[in-house]
Amino acid sequence: MHPTTRGRVLISGASIAGPALAYWLHRYGYDTVIVERAPELRTGGQNVDVRGAGREVSRRMGIEDDIRAATTGEVGTRFVGPRGRTVAEFPAGTSDSGGATAELEVLRGDLARLLVDRTTDTTEYRYGDRITGIAQDHAGATVSFEHAPDERFALVVAADGIGSSTRRLVFGDEPEIRSLGLETTYGTIPRTAADDDWWRWYNAPGGRSITLRPDAHGTIRAAMSIVTDRKHERAGSERRDLDAQRRRLHTLFADAGWEARRVLEGFDRSDDLYSESIGQVRAPRWSDGRVALVGDAAYCASPVSGMGTSLSLTGAYVLAGELAAHVDHRDALRGYERIMRPYVAQAQQLPPGTPRVANPKSRLGIAAFGVAVRIGSTPLVGRLGDRFFTPPADAIDLPDYAHLEVGPNGTLGA
Repeated sequence: MHPTTRGRVLISGASIAGPALAYWLHRYGYDTVIVERAPELRTGGQNVDVRGAGREVSRRMGIEDDIRAATTGEVGTRFVGPRGRTVAEFPAGTSDSGGATAELEVLRGDLARLLVDRTTDTTEYRYGDRITGIAQDHAGATVSFEHAPDERFALVVAADGIGSSTRRLVFGDEPEIRSLGLETTYGTIPRTAADDDWWRWYNAPGGRSITLRPDAHGTIRAAMSIVTDRKHERAGSERRDLDAQRRRLHTLFADAGWEARRVLEGFDRSDDLYSESIGQVRAPRWSDGRVALVGDAAYCASPVSGMGTSLSLTGAYVLAGELAAHVDHRDALRGYERIMRPYVAQAQQLPPGTPRVANPKSRLGIAAFGVAVRIGSTPLVGRLGDRFFTPPADAIDLPDYAHLEVGPNGTLGA
């Protein structure tokens, strides 16, 4: 803790955006507290990309090499047929932004662990609790918790994901949680001698897909997805009973072919199984008085965008920097939105037909998709394929806030 402090900030959510925000706020002289409803750090989750501006932020944090050391080893993306034959392949990107597989591909849980480890000495972490009420006034906010007594903070930041309960306390149903019409179930299964380090993608009729991805722990991260009727679903994590979800997957994928039986059997034993209806958060504003939103709670672009982690890292960096750069928090929050809005808008602008175009319903559609990715993987039109798989990760001019950092004696750095 610095001898002088700009104020106490409460952050809800200990995944990626929350710890990243705490890191930067400490650099600028704030005291930070993170409350996480899970009883301990959640280290599960699938692959995430660190691209473009998000990668530049990781450099400024001094963690780029740590992320590289924790990468999954994924060498690229292969689309495969029912017998596992390769239909088309796209090697991993070699730039800050390119490719369906980013150069820095890491498990969400491993990145979260890295960020928490970087902040555990400077941020107070409170697990097993959650925010249940926020009462604001001109000087700050009084926060109520499920277990802890009420407490005062200068600012409260919701960084607790697409279904943020903290966001709902202040913004209600104002943000639109827009479904993309795809339900995905994720889990970890054993690796076999037949597995390799490619991200393998298989399509089955009925808008179904199965993917297998390597990780850095000697296991395989599997996912089963199915196109749904977006009119009758709400995006976000599904709270189904896990046994009921396993039975549902057996019904939906029993005849899917390829590695379906193996994945279903693996999911029957997986202890990190979870499902979500893929969607985006479209919020008309990211702040209300002394409460702000960051990461997926503010502008989830969905896993299919390839931009969620980069948005979280970049948004945390900009929010902290703007708070440090302004005397009045209202000016800071306006600056945060002004800088981040165009970047978020481009990240949420998915290629036409996404995600349905990659999950065809008919055998004819699957065949046509196979032809398209095969053509897209050829050198002649490879640039077009790379453009399809490369999100706008560099589309922001990152401010430099280094002059605002607090030195070891508690004063602002030069």
